[in-house]
Amino acid sequence: MQKEKRNKVLIVLLFVQIGIIYLLSYFPNFVEKYYTNGIYILISSFLRTIFGWVPFSIGDILYAFIIAFLLRFIVLIIKKRFKNIKPILFQLGAFISILYFCFYLFWGINYSRPSIIHSLDIESKETASAPQTKGESTGMSDIKKLENLTDKLIDRLLSLQMELVPHDSLAVQVPYSKSEILERTSLGYKNLSQTFAQFKYKPSSIKKSLFSLPLIYMGFAGYLNPFTGEAQVDYLIPKTSLPMTSSHEVAHQLGIASESEANFIGFLAASFHDDKYFQYSAYLSAFRYALHDIYIYDAELYKRYIEKIPPGIKKNIRENQEFWKRYENPVEPLFKIFYDNYLKVNQQKSGLLSYNQMVDLLIAYDAKYPL
Repeated sequence: MQKEKRNKVLIVLLFVQIGIIYLLSYFPNFVEKYYTNGIYILISSFLRTIFGWVPFSIGDILYAFIIAFLLRFIVLIIKKRFKNIKPILFQLGAFISILYFCFYLFWGINYSRPSIIHSLDIESKETASAPQTKGESTGMSDIKKLENLTDKLIDRLLSLQMELVPHDSLAVQVPYSKSEILERTSLGYKNLSQTFAQFKYKPSSIKKSLFSLPLIYMGFAGYLNPFTGEAQVDYLIPKTSLPMTSSHEVAHQLGIASESEANFIGFLAASFHDDKYFQYSAYLSAFRYALHDIYIYDAELYKRYIEKIPPGIKKNIRENQEFWKRYENPVEPLFKIFYDNYLKVNQQKSGLLSYNQMVDLLIAYDAKYPL
């Protein structure tokens, strides 16, 4: 009876927590000051310190236990044939309440912080630089800004390619192992923090996910485990994509919850890196996002940009496209629908489309700090 009473209390507290998180969303500056730049710094540093040195993913193992625990409830309910299952449901509710508390305390409250554009002192829009569906109208000034950014990205990409390969017909091949790429990721943040101190990253905790294959089938290249503070990266993805992906996940570790902003800061960290292969990965990713927006605006203009791309860079783009195409499956859209709604519930109104909104952030950044 005492156990059941405790479970009921935890379930009540779940609804109290939901109310508190909802209320905090109306006070982003409070969240920024006292959580993101206060409590969270201590929590995240502590988690990365105690788990970062372990050579494998503690978070993935924890997720395996959580999944097994949830499956246990399902099995118990089936065994009882959905009769007298109230105590089991109370246990499940209590378990969810504890997970909810840990998720938001250890990381999730960052969803309610203000946009990173305020700390960088740049002006941006809430929407992407190009319309989200083909045929939508958009201002000519925005299109000019988008074209100007895309020109800068492709010029820098071409320059990097010629520094890394002897001929533009050759694809760039990253010479490091994937473990070495993860180890080198923090150096980009070291350079970035010299310009923007809020991106100081230490200690490091970036790991290959034990669930890399399932992640690929779900359509994801990495994730942050909020319970252990580990950045989990899918080790199966092409090496030209890995520096940008690992830099993106580190941005989440630093309390940047927004996917568009994590993409943007990941780009900055990789582009600030001394290593040209990291810079190439950053500019290749940003250029592809910009191309996406160009295509939505004007298919003919998109074709003209495609014609500017030398064969070697096209090979790198094709390598990435073909990689993801190999793992397409009927279940992937379901995971993306779930994650899309998860993002929308957590202050990211555009859902999965928010990934591409990094282009708008790059335009705003370029206006103050020219690329």
